[in-house]
Amino acid sequence: MNSAVLSEQDISRAVTRITHEILEKNKGATNLVLVGIRTRGATLAKRIVKKINDIEGLEVDLGVLDVTLYRDDLSAGKQNPVIEKTSIPFALEGKHVVLIDDVLFTGRSIRAAIDALIDFGRPASIQLGVLIDRGHRELPIRPDYVGKNIPTSKANHVQVQMREDDGKDEVCIIDPLTVDNP
Repeated sequence: MNSAVLSEQDISRAVTRITHEILEKNKGATNLVLVGIRTRGATLAKRIVKKINDIEGLEVDLGVLDVTLYRDDLSAGKQNPVIEKTSIPFALEGKHVVLIDDVLFTGRSIRAAIDALIDFGRPASIQLGVLIDRGHRELPIRPDYVGKNIPTSKANHVQVQMREDDGKDEVCIIDPLTVDNP
């Protein structure tokens, strides 16, 4: 059974709130860059950068990161991983990097993303923004900016859909125990 927990309007409000929190914590957008984790984290980061640009009147750099090769589960049976392009066409040294992802779960993707970022340089700081924090951390990782905390069971799946990637904005919790099997 799919249960919608965020609508298009809820996602829009969450993006606006996260944007304002980023600007408040960093005292504006000077020396700030955003890096989105593929795929929907990159889409979310793009929306936040647009809002920052609208509010501050500054062009904030935006990067896109594929963490596939940095994941710690590649040797655990994930065969033929699909590697997509990473694009960070600016220096990270001395910058405040806000790493953006759609869902924070165990923290392993974020650990992989931090490892990947460090390969690009030494930022002044790395902050984390997520649309959904669903709990169940396996690593000591905590987001700085959260759109919504959604408690889930480990068996649930959180599905984020974004207009640019999926044709609509919506966040659903999918309970595999109640999904109809044909």
